[in-house]
Amino acid sequence: MTTSPGFDLYQRWRRPFEVGAWLLIFALNATFNSIDTHIDHAGRLATWEPWVWEWSSALVMLALLPAVIALERRWPIRFDTWRRNLPLHLLASVPFSLLHVVGMIALRKPAYAAAGWHYDFGSWWFNFGYEYLKDVRTYFLIVGTLVLYRLWLLRQQGEARLLEAPDDGVPVEPVERPERFLVRKLGKEFLLNASEIEWLQASGNYVNLHVRGRDYPLRVTMAAIEDRLDPARFVRVHRSYFVNLDYLAEIEPLETGDARLQMRDGAKIPCSRRYRAALRERFGQPD
Repeated sequence: MTTSPGFDLYQRWRRPFEVGAWLLIFALNATFNSIDTHIDHAGRLATWEPWVWEWSSALVMLALLPAVIALERRWPIRFDTWRRNLPLHLLASVPFSLLHVVGMIALRKPAYAAAGWHYDFGSWWFNFGYEYLKDVRTYFLIVGTLVLYRLWLLRQQGEARLLEAPDDGVPVEPVERPERFLVRKLGKEFLLNASEIEWLQASGNYVNLHVRGRDYPLRVTMAAIEDRLDPARFVRVHRSYFVNLDYLAEIEPLETGDARLQMRDGAKIPCSRRYRAALRERFGQPD
């Protein structure tokens, strides 16, 4: 299984790119909105006021962005979940807007005070309703962007699926404890040997299968996948991690009673105290 060199490079810089992209989006939006507001209110506002309005709003939105990302992971919008999760996001947009309004007022008041002015938000209920109509659109614009971005990532890196039993006849290999997973990527399908998986990590409603530096998301819970992994090869070391013992290089005890696992590729995996003793016993090294 291969990916394009460009996507491999993107994966190495993925986190800085994601952070930078959101910063750029909000910065450009705040800048353009400031210019538009200045033009629309020419002669009625001080030059600096539109900039205080728009940038205070953008800064609070950026502060709330991690919460929206976490909510979208918790309640993902997909073909099979949108009817159930869309009302939850609509409900979440209310406190999102409330925090946005309170936050931007808290930033605007000292900015106005520094200029010797007083900031008045006006009629709270009327203006909050006005702000909510804008905020709910922003909230779902963020969610929509996250959904499209996730679909693009899945298309580029591949999404793993469990092999299903055939409609007729006996399955070629065990379905309860699969030896291979099906990976769909860029319109093609590949088979991934279970023995090649170095570790598994929970990520929202997915479990990422880590193979040779790449993650293939599998739409399943950790509890469900645990029964389908070979216990002779895979062991749970954390509520969010399983490791393949064939790729485990070192167990580093920590003063807290937990441990840090060094994998053969250099990755470090947390091992909680709850699972540490069982892991050491697998190697004949009881605590």
